Amino acid sequence: MSEEDCPPPLCEMETGGDSNGEDEETDEWEVAEEQNDPVRCLFCEQISPTMTTAIRHAKERHGFDLGEVRRRFHLDEYSYIKMINYIRLEMPDPAVFKEETNVFWSDDKYLKPIANETWLMFDLDELDEILLNGNGSSRCKDNGNEIGDTITLTTDQYRKLQGIINELTAQLREKEDLLQHAANDIEKMKLSFRNLYEQQSVRNVASRKKGPEEKIAQIREDLKHCVSNVAVEDDQSYFNTYSHFGIHHDMLSDYVRTASYRDAILDNADIFKDKIVMDLGCGTAILSMFAAKAGAQEVISIDQSDIIYQAMDIVRRNEIENIKFVKGRLEDTELPAEKVDIIVSEWMGYFLLFEGMMDSVIYARKQYLKEGGFILPNRCNISLVGYGDVERHDEFIGFWKNVYGFDMSCMKKEVLREATVEVCKPEHIITNANIIANFDLMEVDVNCPNFSYDFELTAKRTCKLTALVGYFDTFFELPVHVEFSTSPYTKPTHWKQTIFYVEEPIPVKEGQVITGKFICRRDPKDARSLFITIEYLDHVFKYTLN
Repeated sequence: MSEEDCPPPLCEMETGGDSNGEDEETDEWEVAEEQNDPVRCLFCEQISPTMTTAIRHAKERHGFDLGEVRRRFHLDEYSYIKMINYIRLEMPDPAVFKEETNVFWSDDKYLKPIANETWLMFDLDELDEILLNGNGSSRCKDNGNEIGDTITLTTDQYRKLQGIINELTAQLREKEDLLQHAANDIEKMKLSFRNLYEQQSVRNVASRKKGPEEKIAQIREDLKHCVSNVAVEDDQSYFNTYSHFGIHHDMLSDYVRTASYRDAILDNADIFKDKIVMDLGCGTAILSMFAAKAGAQEVISIDQSDIIYQAMDIVRRNEIENIKFVKGRLEDTELPAEKVDIIVSEWMGYFLLFEGMMDSVIYARKQYLKEGGFILPNRCNISLVGYGDVERHDEFIGFWKNVYGFDMSCMKKEVLREATVEVCKPEHIITNANIIANFDLMEVDVNCPNFSYDFELTAKRTCKLTALVGYFDTFFELPVHVEFSTSPYTKPTHWKQTIFYVEEPIPVKEGQVITGKFICRRDPKDARSLFITIEYLDHVFKYTLN
């Protein structure tokens, strides 16, 4: 630390050395004493003139060491407030703070502050300064009288305290991020319930309006566009994409995806014990082997792609005997069991619904799942959020304005027509999120890809909106709950996020509410593809996922 970086000395430490600077160097740092309001003890009627005196009194008289209590219970700002209110309201014996190891004042009722409580005005970050002052730092003297508003610190003490401050600042930022994520989760839950309620209300109204013949006609029309009505030979190109090892390497090395399935199965092994399990779209049979390891009586692994032959060899190499393989598309194949207890499938595609494999899960549920059986995962939802990465927009969309000196802007329309799949940077998320669709796999039908949602996104800052981003969350609602998200705020997965770019960045202001309509429809010519229409900010954008 240079002399320019250090505050001017207030007085010399009483070290016994002379004042010519030849002894140990001491840099001094001025710390203002905290507020001077009288402070009533937490455990008796003693009134102290300052918080420092009150903290020392509590330690010496009652054995209540605030520094030790903070470390023992990992106090942050909120738990400190709760603790002070708890002490005032419940008047506990101070000994309990030495005997207990778990927080016993977690009830939110203790967040309600007590009026005129000086302890609540104390900044917990100042505790290290007070403790440091009370553990060996000499106080300055002026004509033999103590100066109560300053202390002096050596270079080592200053650096140590600075390190503590930096660590606490990092902890505060981390907790702020956690609080923001918690707030986002609460918002998602609210929107999810509202969306679910609105969707059910629309269905009920539509159901009351339609007569029996119209209902039957609608069901037939929906079924025309599901996977089971596509000829196997026309669908083979889809399965061929899963025959190459590369895509399975991407999925297996996706730790979020694979570990979530592993934990959901193995941490709930009691549910799988002695059960018949179907692994739909088994690929390399990793989920089948998890189920076998969890104690399943039998696992039926089905897949139409040629990767199934490698899966058979994998299972043999691992000496697992209770897995039976069936090559074929589920809708056109007979299984070696009439019913199964559990259906496990990693069916999710980009934007959740792309690839249309949910159709096969629904078919399996209707044709093979026993009454009382369940599907894993059992629930998924889709969220939409505003995005403002101007640099990436310029690289991807603006690129066509000048390509080696040539104007290729006509290409932008083709580029914009297709939704893209990329990893989004969380710092460029500029709005709150809306859950625009919620799917219970035990209830949905093959018409579920056809949905619409009126969204409201509020801008968090003044900037330019370059896209809307879609992602999904997946839930295994079991005794040991497991879930994972493909949100930009979480660890990236092979699904990444789905980006719906605008042609030119659109200015938005902080607090501006962006209202619009998101419409998803299955491509009538390709049951595994989607048409997306988004209406907002006086524009209508159309995209495909194919």
